[in-house]
Amino acid sequence: MEYLQQAQERLRQQLGPSGAEPRRLVGDSRRPSPPIVYTATRTIALSPDVMREQRLIAGFDQGPFVDAYRMVRAQVLQQYRQKGWNVIGVSSASDEEGKTLTAVNLSLSLAMDLAHTVLLVDADLLRPSVHRVFGMDAVSGLSEHLLDEAPLAPLLIHPGIGRFVFLPGGRSIKNSAEALVSPRMTGLVQELKHRYPARLVVFDLPPILSRADMLGFAPHLDALLLVVEEGRTAVAEVTRAMDVLKGSVPILGGVLNKSGRAMLTLRQGRTLINADR
Repeated sequence: MEYLQQAQERLRQQLGPSGAEPRRLVGDSRRPSPPIVYTATRTIALSPDVMREQRLIAGFDQGPFVDAYRMVRAQVLQQYRQKGWNVIGVSSASDEEGKTLTAVNLSLSLAMDLAHTVLLVDADLLRPSVHRVFGMDAVSGLSEHLLDEAPLAPLLIHPGIGRFVFLPGGRSIKNSAEALVSPRMTGLVQELKHRYPARLVVFDLPPILSRADMLGFAPHLDALLLVVEEGRTAVAEVTRAMDVLKGSVPILGGVLNKSGRAMLTLRQGRTLINADR
């Protein structure tokens, strides 16, 4: 009986408070973490049909679509282990290039690595859309946390997929650039970055060239993934976007949407992986 009590106490120490994520050292992926039971986080159910309709990789067993995101995941996890990076942004040069779906699928792919938990934050506060990818209507989220001081835990949503939760953007706000550089946002990023060492945080961010949001938020990121759509994004736009961000955040690489080719190359030898949506 004493041995059983000791084992239970060790498990409680690993899991932390009720509903919390297990604490692990950065880069320690030698064995899977214990399963998580989400108690304070809202849980929704997604059918396989909805996941396939929304092009979520969790709805597909295999194929080039899934493999492409596995390649992106491998790049991200390599940097995570080598440099301790755990806050990744996903953006694009302009609107409607597939950045939100890329952020969602990258997050889901990362969550399939059982050594990590993943939190996706919809930080496109002017046009929040992550909730729609999961088939949800408008829901409270980051805007309410920043502007109304709504508690964070009840805003998080677990869509019933692995070790993954997301924070919706909440209501659309016009002063999105100011909200993203506010002291409350800075405190939130630090909390998300450091509270659970085995958690990866992905931010779905506004486009780089159409708004000022990214310029102020970039220093919060460890690295950025740039989404480009073949046949839509001009080379000049990619060049301008990278120039705008130069020196403010490392560019991890890029994702090429809607391409029949496997790879392209950006300036300075950065690779774009085809993740056709």
